[in-house]
Amino acid sequence: MAGKLEVQDGGECLVTLITCPTEESAKQLASELVGQEAAACVNMIGGVRSVYRWQRKICDDQETLLVVKTRESKRTQVAEIVSSHHPYDEPELIFLPIHSGSKSYLQWVLDQTSF
Repeated sequence: MAGKLEVQDGGECLVTLITCPTEESAKQLASELVGQEAAACVNMIGGVRSVYRWQRKICDDQETLLVVKTRESKRTQVAEIVSSHHPYDEPELIFLPIHSGSKSYLQWVLDQTSF
């Protein structure tokens, strides 16, 4: 059995949300983010249904949601990678601070994005 997890303040760690129109475009973007060391980890959640207004029209689409773990100092790099590799004219790009989490996991996120 694993030991008790120690929880700490989230500090510089962020979660970033990005939706992609296809699994393939999501996979490519996730690979770029991790490959360029802008993110420690990217979860791909398929089958997300998004209802939104675009150019005065209501849209209802299947998308893949990326949940990206990164750090504050990588926001600009993440935004540049999304701008360069995302197929949408206006991609979703939302940065959320991590309030708190597993001390060892948050340290791992920082270690993987410290380059």
